[in-house]
Amino acid sequence: MKVTALFLAATMATASAFVPASTPSSTTSATQLNESLFKKIANMDLWAPVADSNNYGARAKKAVKTGALSDRSYVPTGLTKAQYEKIRAEADKKKAANYQRNVAKAGVFEDYTEFYTKRGTSVGGSWMKLPNLGHRMAKTKYDWSGEKNDAPTWTGVTAGSKAAPKKK
Repeated sequence: MKVTALFLAATMATASAFVPASTPSSTTSATQLNESLFKKIANMDLWAPVADSNNYGARAKKAVKTGALSDRSYVPTGLTKAQYEKIRAEADKKKAANYQRNVAKAGVFEDYTEFYTKRGTSVGGSWMKLPNLGHRMAKTKYDWSGEKNDAPTWTGVTAGSKAAPKKK
């Protein structure tokens, strides 16, 4: 029994020699403790100096442009450098116009209550028996109702012409 106790004491003394010494805990400031994980991530925003960089339409304020063609740039076969630059400029202009058209539509929303009342929603659910189930339908080129309609769907008059073409 004495041998076992002595062996156990020697083992404990040897094992405790390999345990690292405890160090006092480092002091942390109150702001480090109170700052949440989200705040830490949000404060890492790379675009923080520019206030509206993430807003829709902010691309117009940035200096983004198509690169200039040099002597070593690719030019499609059959085009001169000037012709290719003109095509690229037209494409850039078209892209910018489309972007501005979409920016003008940004933030325009339909009032849900107005939509709900226009739909004809009733408590009884009679709108569910309608063919379109209360949805607004898109206009189509053809009349798919199946009813006979003698009126022509297209008269041949376009926005640029003054009169319908005459048949001979």
